[in-house]
Amino acid sequence: MEIRKYPEEPILIVDDEPDVLEAYRLNLITSRINNIVLCNDSREVVAMLGSRPFSAIILDLFMPHITGQELLPSIKELYPDLPMIVITGSNKVSTAVECMKLGALDYMVKPVEDSRLVSGVKNALRIRELQQENTRLTSKVLDGELKNPEVFSDIVTMNPAMKSLFRYIEAFAVSPRPVLVTGESGVGKELFARAIHVMSRRKGALVAINAAGLDDTVFSDTLFGHRKGAFTGADAPRQGLIEKATDGTLFLDEIGSLGQQSQIKLLRLLQEGDYYQLGSDILKTSNAVVVAVTNEDLQNRMKSGEFRKDLFFRLKTHFIHIPPLRQRKDDIPLLLDHFAEIAAKSLQKPQPRIPFELPEILSAYEFPGNVRELQSLAFDAISRCSSDTLDAEFFRDYVRSQGAGSLTAVSGPMPSQLLSQKGSFPTLKEVEEFIIAEAMQRTGGNQTLASQLLGVAQSTLSRRFKGKDPRN
Repeated sequence: MEIRKYPEEPILIVDDEPDVLEAYRLNLITSRINNIVLCNDSREVVAMLGSRPFSAIILDLFMPHITGQELLPSIKELYPDLPMIVITGSNKVSTAVECMKLGALDYMVKPVEDSRLVSGVKNALRIRELQQENTRLTSKVLDGELKNPEVFSDIVTMNPAMKSLFRYIEAFAVSPRPVLVTGESGVGKELFARAIHVMSRRKGALVAINAAGLDDTVFSDTLFGHRKGAFTGADAPRQGLIEKATDGTLFLDEIGSLGQQSQIKLLRLLQEGDYYQLGSDILKTSNAVVVAVTNEDLQNRMKSGEFRKDLFFRLKTHFIHIPPLRQRKDDIPLLLDHFAEIAAKSLQKPQPRIPFELPEILSAYEFPGNVRELQSLAFDAISRCSSDTLDAEFFRDYVRSQGAGSLTAVSGPMPSQLLSQKGSFPTLKEVEEFIIAEAMQRTGGNQTLASQLLGVAQSTLSRRFKGKDPRN
């Protein structure tokens, strides 16, 4: 497997002893941190930093010509976001405190253990990545313009909240960090995962795995693959999906269904980028970006101990929550027309006209199945249609068949409200006026929808409001 150079911007290591520089370089390369620039003359540091961007700098504190302690304030002033790690032979607390005051991120005393150096550098790189991502996200939010609308063409919407999610995806899509996508069933989470992959411009494929119902062994085998003879029935080696997603995106669907052992293995993959195939002791590395998707409430699963907190926060580095259709009803006319066109083509029928009142009828429905439910409804209606216009009554019947709880119906504590307002028992005329006013308020002044809620003809309601403002 080809491993990309990590990090993309080099690390600058400064020490006057060439042997020490080489030892640090070999230690970091062993941990796949292989983009490194060495410097054994502290007088060259400022010029080197000005010649190209660096992701971090490691400074020896005591060097001839210019000491690391003298360089610290200059570097901090010129490059305030550059993480600086100081290495020294002095273990004085006062020296460490002074270096931290001058802007050092970390302080290590010689001889530095290999693991300590690697963990310190990885921490510095994570901080640098977060700084860069924050800069990108801030500029995108302030810009407010969608630069790549074609990437999101499969997601039919005019809703401002959805467009805001598109801009957010544009901002973070080049990040190698994981993404968590949540939302109810039927809102289009897979479409968002595909848009994230396309926007990332990664060369590899989008590889999907559905975690629902997979025990730990099956999940591990599917994700990581196995060597021949790893278990009974493993007659041939199998490549895992994580390897197939090299240079691409791993789409993990139904992430909330993962068992505890599978969660631990996924967490290690996200933290280290390492994994083992079943039956193998050879460490492999992945550079695939993980997009995890769920319709479950992971917060509640964490409270019950069913989902690990550390995995949740690792996945949530970038977070997308897709609003349900009931919160973006302005999309219903667009979606209805879109699905009607697709259905007509697939059924080889002319696309029928959509009655003007149909979007209003559907706007009174909560759509618990979200966009997927609207799609199914549109296909069913097109297949039944035998004229040049969709039958609005078919949709009315469907909405009524879903029960009163699915409609924004006149219900609840209205009678008691009216009694408390009157202070005495209301007349039938007063009750009637109250119910009509309530229906008009709940439908935003739309007489068509209000008449449906009240169970009367629209003409009856129109005659009542003749010469009056129906909203009053």
